[in-house]
Amino acid sequence: MMLRNLVVAMLFVTVIAPILLYTDRFATFKASSSRTQFLEDFASFTQTLPGDPTHHLHVLPQESSTLLKEPIGIVYTDNSTNSPAEPFSRIPITDSSAQEKREHKSARVLSATSEGLQSQNNSTIRQVIDTSNQKESRTDAEVAKEEDRKERASNGVSDTAAQNALEQQSAITSEKVNEKEPPKSKTDKQTKQTPMPDARVRQLRDQLIRARVYLSLPIIKNNPHLTRELRLRIKEVQRVVGDATKDSDLPKNSVYEKLKAMDQSLAKGKQMQDDCATAVKKLRAMLHSTEEQLRVHKKQTMFLTQLTAKTLPKGLHCLPLRLTTEYYSLHSSEQQFPNQEKLEDPRLYHYALFSDNVLAAAVVVNSTVTHAKDPSKHVFHIVTDRLNYAAMRMWFLVHWPGKATVQVQNIEEFTWLNSSYSPVLKQLGSPSMIDYYFRTHRGNSDNNLKYRNPKYLSILNHLRFYLPEVFPKLNKVLFLDDDIVVQKDLTGLWSLDLKGNVNGAVETCGESFHRFDRYLNFSHSLISKTFDPHACGWAYGMNIFDLQEWKRQNLTELYHRWQKLNHDRLLWKLGTLPPGLITFWKRTYSLDRSWHVLGLGYNPSVNQREIERAAVIHYNGNLKPWLEIGIPKYRNYWVKYVDYDHKYLRECNINP
Repeated sequence: MMLRNLVVAMLFVTVIAPILLYTDRFATFKASSSRTQFLEDFASFTQTLPGDPTHHLHVLPQESSTLLKEPIGIVYTDNSTNSPAEPFSRIPITDSSAQEKREHKSARVLSATSEGLQSQNNSTIRQVIDTSNQKESRTDAEVAKEEDRKERASNGVSDTAAQNALEQQSAITSEKVNEKEPPKSKTDKQTKQTPMPDARVRQLRDQLIRARVYLSLPIIKNNPHLTRELRLRIKEVQRVVGDATKDSDLPKNSVYEKLKAMDQSLAKGKQMQDDCATAVKKLRAMLHSTEEQLRVHKKQTMFLTQLTAKTLPKGLHCLPLRLTTEYYSLHSSEQQFPNQEKLEDPRLYHYALFSDNVLAAAVVVNSTVTHAKDPSKHVFHIVTDRLNYAAMRMWFLVHWPGKATVQVQNIEEFTWLNSSYSPVLKQLGSPSMIDYYFRTHRGNSDNNLKYRNPKYLSILNHLRFYLPEVFPKLNKVLFLDDDIVVQKDLTGLWSLDLKGNVNGAVETCGESFHRFDRYLNFSHSLISKTFDPHACGWAYGMNIFDLQEWKRQNLTELYHRWQKLNHDRLLWKLGTLPPGLITFWKRTYSLDRSWHVLGLGYNPSVNQREIERAAVIHYNGNLKPWLEIGIPKYRNYWVKYVDYDHKYLRECNINP
């Protein structure tokens, strides 16, 4: 028995004990190697993290362990000093004592037991996992500072040395950050934080739209209490908003309360209505309805604007009646104009003005004479119709333009101008033309509305094509529309060399709709084979005409020929510009744009500098300056040449 026990003991000492001792040492070495490999992989991972801020790895303070402490080699810095591209930084601690203690700690790590290694591994893994759960309550800066504090405490590193090292590394890192990303200025931050102007008005209007959408939904309609509440809130918000277009227009006292109350009501509606598809469908229906209403209103606006442009205001109707009464109360000797011997002198500056508007003609003459260097050399030939003939003469008898000369004629005195001579006069009196203008069921159509202006029925509008017949003894005539204002001396136009052309005008091809294809029907073969659709158009309103060259080229006959071809209005619609473009095709000399600026009767965005530099400004369009619909900011250029203190204007209630 004793022999067997002895054999077992020797077997234990010689075989089993070495095996146990070797196995324990191998496990300890393997665990230590795994721990070292893990830390190296983890450090490598932190260095190769992508630059996206969303990939930052936040490490919480590690759990306390008496057996093993984390190596000192890596210290995580505050995010405020790290660039997004480098979320983690390695901070070497330069203090010598700290370096020695770090090496001592590293040696202790290699000799730790497997139990301590396992505890530390679990602690590290928990640190990484728990970060995502605690990131809302703790910032990266707080985590890094806490980690650094505990690490220094466990390693025995002095606060002063660590602080110096951190300050040095922060300075280095800050310089790198400044190189990569320049700091944002205070102004930029203030700009981002500044609220958009008029945001409160837009918010209130959005609330109104949402409330109306909720009211139209079936589930809300079935709740009478919420329906009444929403309607009440809509009325309150509408009273607060009114016609406000900016936040400063809103009442300061009640706007916030109304906004908050509406938000609460809308929140109730949102809880009841979860079907987004129904709300989207209703919003689309509202958008379609609004667009349709806008289209109808635009059409009505166009029609009413055209109607207003055709209608004579009460004051301008009263004025010619008052002047006519005064004219016929004068003796025949008092009805004569002075300086009539100048009317046919070709050495003077002659103007042609064809108008039935007394006040408009007065502004043209007054503004021209005001800026003329030598008014005595300027002669104005005014042609009007029978109804306004006496009124026009009476006005200039009372308001004689100083040293300038004025002639007023009645178009009915031109006996040569009849339907047998003029094709357009014959067309204007035809039944088809009258039917085109006065057929009521055509009134709702806006396609050709501007072409059905009754002014096109007046031969005054077409008299511009008969200038050589009206002024047979003159060489040059400056044609002026009655809706222009002269701002500079125009005498330089008579000395211009038109280079063999008949018409001197300012071209208007700055916009595509001012080219030939806008006015002429290029689908007709006669037009397409004769003219260039992209040719630059020009404007009537201020045109210098060489009457001698006109006669030599017989352009009046050319005009008649084209008018006959257009008897069915297939070549162009009614008006004077299309036949003018045709008649003076390749016979127009381009003037400098500063002579004539257009658009003041329809375009509110005409360049202010161009207006001030222009010799003539033209209120072409429907928004004439003598009408209430005229563009207000352009009105003063016209108003300053009207004597509103005259008794006739006061009696007819004509005010600026």
